[in-house]
Amino acid sequence: MVALAATGLSAGWVWNKADALTPVALPSTGKPLETVNPSAKPTKTQTPYGKVIGTEIVASNTDTMPIMSSAWGNSYERTGLWGGAAIWLTVHNNYDGKGATWGNYTSFGQLPPDIAYKNTPAGLKAAAIQVGVRAITNLYDKNAQVMKGTQHKAISVNGHPGHEIVAKVVVKVPKLAETYSTVMIAVVDRGDGTADVSIADIAGSTPAWQNVWRNKVSQIKISK
Repeated sequence: MVALAATGLSAGWVWNKADALTPVALPSTGKPLETVNPSAKPTKTQTPYGKVIGTEIVASNTDTMPIMSSAWGNSYERTGLWGGAAIWLTVHNNYDGKGATWGNYTSFGQLPPDIAYKNTPAGLKAAAIQVGVRAITNLYDKNAQVMKGTQHKAISVNGHPGHEIVAKVVVKVPKLAETYSTVMIAVVDRGDGTADVSIADIAGSTPAWQNVWRNKVSQIKISK
């Protein structure tokens, strides 16, 4: 508001001074002024992306989360996070005899700006639900079925409040020895009106990775 008020006063001062001056005619160019069209149309702002650097997933805002382990490799962010990056661990290689793989996935980035966010318990929960639905839709499809018993809980990461969701998604894939996957979502407030997000998609046959993910979430570092 200070900047707006100052601008208003400045504009008013110029207007009052101009009223006191004698009008001066602009020089004639001899022909009407032409409208010049720009040669190139404005381009959309590119979505930022993060990177996996060494043992850390680094979001575009430079916040970091440790990778799950050295067995996990670099992947691409597919859950819809803003400025995120991801890692992957193959659990079933060539399970259908045609080269298909099934595995575990973890991403880290920022809450997309089009998701409304407030740093309150209710706001954190609402944001986690919205980004979670988007993640499940992107990882599976819009018709993905979630089993009963979805869990919600408040969390804290280095003094920053957050919210965790754990949901089981039904898996029905021919020749695949999995009946469900566990999707885990953590939204952590950054203290500046934005939030970090980590999402894990863990095969039902590898539940031990769930606590590894929780441990890595607890080590998220928020840059200043």
